[in-house]
Amino acid sequence: MDDHLADLPTDIDDAALAAALTRQAATLAARMRSEGLRAQHKTSISDVVTAADHAAEELVESTLRRLRPDDGIVGEEGAEAPSRSGRTWVIDPVDGTYNFLSGLGTWCSALALRDGEGLVLGAVHQPAVDESWIGGRGLPTRLNGTAVGELADLPLAEVAMATYLHPAVLPDDSLREPWLAALSGAATVRMFGSGSCDLAAVAAGRLGVWAQQSVPEWDWLPGAALVTAAGGRADQVEARGHVWSVAGRPTAVGQVVAALQS
Repeated sequence: MDDHLADLPTDIDDAALAAALTRQAATLAARMRSEGLRAQHKTSISDVVTAADHAAEELVESTLRRLRPDDGIVGEEGAEAPSRSGRTWVIDPVDGTYNFLSGLGTWCSALALRDGEGLVLGAVHQPAVDESWIGGRGLPTRLNGTAVGELADLPLAEVAMATYLHPAVLPDDSLREPWLAALSGAATVRMFGSGSCDLAAVAAGRLGVWAQQSVPEWDWLPGAALVTAAGGRADQVEARGHVWSVAGRPTAVGQVVAALQS
């Protein structure tokens, strides 16, 4: 176990724990990348996993098992533990692995905590810019310890939209057409390749809204917690047989949802 995490007290609060875990997981992954990594492909040429993903997840999982033994665990790379407390931690050890492996800076380690009432908190650490995010229920979103403030509400036409759609599904009308309808109303569009990095940027007001289809919970929950804790809106809606996740400034989110379902 990382020495920094081994020294954490058993009574550490959830927010401090999540911040420490994401920072140390990202630090471990970055160190392993600097020493050289090889990728394995999962579902496609761009859907990759490395030893760093597994090692970072194991680091987070082992610490949670020690400090939160009654809480459940779900990890992208297979970590799993049943919940006896009604609470579950959701781990994304390296979000944006293709960027990570390619030497790009848009990747992060992300973590969320949910319970029977919904999202408790989300945490993201992006090492390339040394940004640590934490926010959740009763905890206004903070960036490196400073509150980001309440998001001003703006329409879609006045904000940047971050999104992604895999090239392989572009021929599918039921995905392509709602996606084009949604992004055509934005002031501009960006694709960065890391949902949690995107959603952290949305929480800070750097981007206005984010939308993507078929998003697993480890790619959605950490950032959704940050956005809602900054006064934004986070919805999951169905459009033509597909579930879309949309988060950002409330009016822009409503307009994206309406376009997807039109």
